[in-house]
Amino acid sequence: MISEAATRPAQTWVAPSARAARTGSVASELARLEAKVADGKRITPEEGLWLHERADLLTLGRMAESVRKRLHPEPVVTYIVDRNLNPTNVCVTDCGFCAFYRRPGDREAYVLSREEIFAKVQETVDLGGRQLLMQGGHHPYLLSDWWCELIADIGERWEINCHALSAPELDHFSKVEKRPVEEVIADLYAAGLGSLPGAGAEMLVDRVRKIIAPKKTSSDRWLEVHRRVHEAGLRSSATMMYGNVETPAERIEHLERLRRLQDETGGFTAFACWNTQPEGVPEEHLYPQRTTPAVYLRMQALSRIYLDNFQNIQTSYVTQGMKLAQVSLTYGANDFGGTMLEENVVSAAGCFHLESIQRIERLVEAAGFQPRQRNSWYGIVDPRHQAETFPTCREEAAR
Repeated sequence: MISEAATRPAQTWVAPSARAARTGSVASELARLEAKVADGKRITPEEGLWLHERADLLTLGRMAESVRKRLHPEPVVTYIVDRNLNPTNVCVTDCGFCAFYRRPGDREAYVLSREEIFAKVQETVDLGGRQLLMQGGHHPYLLSDWWCELIADIGERWEINCHALSAPELDHFSKVEKRPVEEVIADLYAAGLGSLPGAGAEMLVDRVRKIIAPKKTSSDRWLEVHRRVHEAGLRSSATMMYGNVETPAERIEHLERLRRLQDETGGFTAFACWNTQPEGVPEEHLYPQRTTPAVYLRMQALSRIYLDNFQNIQTSYVTQGMKLAQVSLTYGANDFGGTMLEENVVSAAGCFHLESIQRIERLVEAAGFQPRQRNSWYGIVDPRHQAETFPTCREEAAR
């Protein structure tokens, strides 16, 4: 039986005690599920929720670690040298949890010139960058043609992947331009778009979305856009932002919907989760206090256990800090994310953890792993890597 608390908002949730997990029926069920996961068998949504509600953190970590070792038997942790470049901060979706966006006409609203963008790209390339994570909100006038021109211009000048836009942004283009999202994706693909970030997922439960992001695309539409992206030959990542108004059961629902789509398309390269950063956001008064590091480790471990068809789980040092990210490498994560030579979105909410390549490598090594640089499609592109790199590009990743 799952407690009534599983259907209450997560901010009222209380972690199970380790002592309760060591005796009686809870210990027996936990042992059964640990053995099931160790055998490589898939857990059900009901079992996932039971683990969220009843499993102690150390056992969850041990289970997640067993999944990571099965999928990645070599003690390697990857990362990518990249930059988070936001060409504009103008957005009309008014998400109450976002401290970055500005409405059209706001005195702090901006659109970067091509010269400013190109200077940032050149700096990234000079530092060995392989990826530009580019997003710009839902600008009412900068639509797909603007982005196609930008991506094509970058592709003509540099060999760097544009890991750009998001499902809600593509849906925004489709609606404003009054044409199918498949056409939007095809144009961006032709312009050189290499992969799609998993942003805008928040929580893939419409009850939650109607509260925290009522103007943003629905859960079904987010999934549908990623389905079309995968069908077009592009790969994407997936995310989850927890710790606002969702229930524990809705966290599992989010993971289940991602797992089902991955079964269908196989197009997700990785998953990352992080907690809501409530400080300084427009509707800060509506949000609970930031969740604890223990909840982050719980959610990451549970994600690694549940998403058995995702090859990679990425930690989020930008939101969690370097030390917790290091700990998370023993809770299922096999990727340290990007170096993010620039970051604007979560830092706008007072969360600012950008670090050097050297420190990332030191922390990975101190955790007992070998750091290796990768590309956007999780092919290792590191001189210390002895094997052949695969995939090397979006076309190889789509095979």
